[in-house]
Amino acid sequence: MENLVTIIHILAAAGVIGLVLLQHGKGADMGAAFGSGASGSLFGVSGSSNFMSKATAICVTIFFATSLTLAYMSSHRAGNGSVIKAVVKTQEVKSEAIKPTETKPTETTPTGNAAKDIPN
Repeated sequence: MENLVTIIHILAAAGVIGLVLLQHGKGADMGAAFGSGASGSLFGVSGSSNFMSKATAICVTIFFATSLTLAYMSSHRAGNGSVIKAVVKTQEVKSEAIKPTETKPTETTPTGNAAKDIPN
């Protein structure tokens, strides 16, 4: 479920970016009034602003909703905790697994013959 919301979130973000870049600013009409000739568009003079602004508003609403949904899902995830605590726990587990077994040194018993115990 979280992956689906993430994909929708990314698509909504790309839609907002694209729609904002395609819209012309308020100053574009003033340039057209002085003869730049850039006032016409694919949807007509007034149609593009209505369609683009509505599409942008829809994408922004979807983006906002998915942002809140992802934040909620992230905060209520099982096992939610500190990253540092998780690293410390894994290091403790690894150190316990590598800990050498305790062995007692073997005791040597003297043979009782001093002449045999002395090396030549």
